[in-house]
Amino acid sequence: MIKHVKRISLPLLLCFAVITSANEVSVEVNMESILEIGRENQTLSASSQDRIDNTERQTDKLINEYKVVSKQVEGLKLYNAQKRIQIQAQLDLMDKLDEQLVQVVVMQRQIPPLAGKMLDTLETFINLDTPFRSEERKTRVDLVRSSLSKPKVTASEQVRQVLEAYNIEAEYGRKIDTYEDKLSDGTVVNILVIGRIGMFYQTKDERTSGRWDNETGSWEELPGSYRKPIRDGIRMAKKLAPTDMLLMPVVKGEV
Repeated sequence: MIKHVKRISLPLLLCFAVITSANEVSVEVNMESILEIGRENQTLSASSQDRIDNTERQTDKLINEYKVVSKQVEGLKLYNAQKRIQIQAQLDLMDKLDEQLVQVVVMQRQIPPLAGKMLDTLETFINLDTPFRSEERKTRVDLVRSSLSKPKVTASEQVRQVLEAYNIEAEYGRKIDTYEDKLSDGTVVNILVIGRIGMFYQTKDERTSGRWDNETGSWEELPGSYRKPIRDGIRMAKKLAPTDMLLMPVVKGEV
């Protein structure tokens, strides 16, 4: 009885072993499938993560670009606002310049007659003044007058020339000057002009000296005591001696 049982047990064991082996194979296949699916899912997950990261990077890039553009837009708005203010200021300035231009045109029409009157006044002054460098001063007035009559000379240039002539005349009153001239009898003398205080002469040999009298319009001979002061004044005017005090005869009312 025992032997019969043993013979029956062996096939059962073999069958159980086969079933067990089959189950193990099936489990291995299932595990491999599961692992394969896991690997595929992992690959898909990595690919999805890459796409997500790429999308995030692109989104961040777009956001940064938007911020930069927004700042540029704000800067352009401020720039345009400043330009509008500047343009308006320029328009206002143009309006003022137009008004001034009209005034300038009016002034330009008035300048030539005014310059002519100023020159007439200067000429009258020269004729009434002490007659030092008479020809030179009258020639200067004639040149300016001739310039005023030229159409190519602008109004501003006319005014400049007239004012320059006035300045030269004013300068005569602030300096000591000397030059050679002739008396009415042909005697060559040295003329000494001290501002507009007085005009004196002295012969080349320094023996005779005189003073111009505006009231009589003639020369008045001076005593010998004024020989040295006039000689020293001539030397000062020629820069041959330092400027110093001079005792000169002055008619009351000429100072």
